[in-house]
Amino acid sequence: MGHLLGNAVRLTPQDDILVIGEGIETMLSLSEAIPGLPVWAALSSGHLGAVLLPEGLKRLYVAIDRDPAGQRAAEKLSNRASEVGIGCHVLEPRLGDFNDDLRANGKDALRQHLAGQIGSEDRHRLLS
Repeated sequence: MGHLLGNAVRLTPQDDILVIGEGIETMLSLSEAIPGLPVWAALSSGHLGAVLLPEGLKRLYVAIDRDPAGQRAAEKLSNRASEVGIGCHVLEPRLGDFNDDLRANGKDALRQHLAGQIGSEDRHRLLS
């Protein structure tokens, strides 16, 4: 598989904003609900905290899994982003992860849940 630490599966091209989360299923679920958001999957909580942030990034959203390891990784990545002047927001699922949310409640409910967590400067992407 090659060198993973610091890298991510780039499911969509990044923009001046980026959403990074743990698993591929989680991030594809988020992308299904809000296709206007660029998403990457880190593949694990350990890798989430170590993802190398791309040049030109202005805002980072960290899509956490609702468990202690996911929360610690999100905190680590958020701190790293803040240290280099990148605004950071944490996106939290209702259930264990965003794939659980999508399967249990559907994409419209997931989109609505995320709308309350997305910064006002990025809300236009909810309609994409």
